[in-house]
Amino acid sequence: MLAQSTALAARLIAGSPLRHPRFRLFYVGSIASALAYTMQATIAAWLMATLTPSALMVALVQTASTAPTLLFGLIAGTLADIIERRRIVLATQIVLFAATALLAAITLAGIVGPGTLLFLTFLVGSGFTFYLPAQQASINELVARPELARAVALGAVAFNVSRAVGPALVGAIAAALSSGSALLAAALFFLPMLFASRRLKVARQQLPGVPETLVSGITSGVRYARHSIAMRALVMRNLAFAACASAFWALLPVIARDQLGLGAGGFGLLSAGFGAGAVVGALSIPRQIQHRPVNAVITMGVFLWTVSMLIIAATSYTGLALIGTFGGGFAWVSVFACLSAATQSSAPAWVRARALAVNLVSSQATLAAGSAVWGGVASGLGTHIALALSAAVLIFVSMILRNVHVRMGNEADVTMGLPVADLGIAGEPDPDDGPVLIQWEYTVVSENQEAFLRAIHAVAPARRRNGAVSWRVFRDLGDRERFVERYIVASWAEYVRSRNRMTLADRELQQRVEALQSGDAPVRISRLIGVRELDATTV
Repeated sequence: MLAQSTALAARLIAGSPLRHPRFRLFYVGSIASALAYTMQATIAAWLMATLTPSALMVALVQTASTAPTLLFGLIAGTLADIIERRRIVLATQIVLFAATALLAAITLAGIVGPGTLLFLTFLVGSGFTFYLPAQQASINELVARPELARAVALGAVAFNVSRAVGPALVGAIAAALSSGSALLAAALFFLPMLFASRRLKVARQQLPGVPETLVSGITSGVRYARHSIAMRALVMRNLAFAACASAFWALLPVIARDQLGLGAGGFGLLSAGFGAGAVVGALSIPRQIQHRPVNAVITMGVFLWTVSMLIIAATSYTGLALIGTFGGGFAWVSVFACLSAATQSSAPAWVRARALAVNLVSSQATLAAGSAVWGGVASGLGTHIALALSAAVLIFVSMILRNVHVRMGNEADVTMGLPVADLGIAGEPDPDDGPVLIQWEYTVVSENQEAFLRAIHAVAPARRRNGAVSWRVFRDLGDRERFVERYIVASWAEYVRSRNRMTLADRELQQRVEALQSGDAPVRISRLIGVRELDATTV
């Protein structure tokens, strides 16, 4: 049996991105770090319950663990795009290990207090918030493009499975030993990624121009998410699922206690069922993404989640509830892992960590808010109705979003275009000079104008997500064949960056427009920079 299992594992690794030593080492570290984080958050809540009878203090542990995502998520994503990601991963693992080990030490010594517990839990949550975008965005740099879909799926699975399995694992350690020992075990799980990040050597390609600052980086990341059709679809599907799925996490303790009449052991059993489903789902996701559209996998996951929640809501038998939690774990990983994989594969390298951070912040905020809402519904209508209603709302919202399709990005979406031509200007403006007005002038004969307008408006989202703060196309009233495209970029530095952010897909859109230019005359491009009053006196 052992030999057969070893041979099967070898075959699975040989056919997956895990056959690459660098990715395999990084992947093991990712699993361990995610386990450590969920273990610390779980045992911290239990430890607070032993320190104080206040339900508010116990609830504040979850707040301390998740609030950093809402506070620092976009900052973390921006830093991961403008600073070497290996350094961020290394620094955060040191902080995570030190904070968790310190909490373990004072717990074992019997001197931990509620305030110290909340502070160290907040520190761990902050460290993990800065770590996660850097970790996820690094996956694309470790494997070849043809293997990217499976690699990012494996990376997304690592976090989501660990989030499901971690609580059961740390609960078993605490029951067998003590809460302090469980925290010490959680701290040790941060070490594999610390070792992996020290061994990781990734050569990052820097875009030409002035590097982004933190503020400009956050602004450009939000702008990209707003004007990227792929990102908007991902965020909408993320919000819809998280808002309804939060009911399960909010009500699971009450389901175990009141609906099924179970104690702490029964609650652990239901959590284990969810974790088992998550593991089984995780094993199937890379193959599913390889052979089926990712939108179909997500739709299947939403359907399975709905059925699973209805089973749990309708039963008072533990066996049926276990089937529901198993299906819920499978569906949870299917949906969130696919959304994460699609985000990583469709966002260009310059904004990839920020795109991941946007999805992470949106899901965490929605899970937190949704938990409160469904908890209130359960208090008024009962747990059965609240859980069933969450499933019904998910079906209703999914029908509304049925035309919002999620897909894996292709190479043209993320590969930078050919090197841009020299601007050929007499003097280079200062980076902060601006705003910059860019004007493209086209001559289009009447029979091509309808196609031209469709093509030029398809270019608009690319202009906006790459840096334009405004965009418009105009027709000359004196010459019906003359069209002018105008857009404004906030500064010269941002304009230089926007030119180098163009992907192959962006350039293809631009080429479709230029192909409709009549005659042999090239498209005329003008660049104008804003002039302040002080500058005008010297002109």
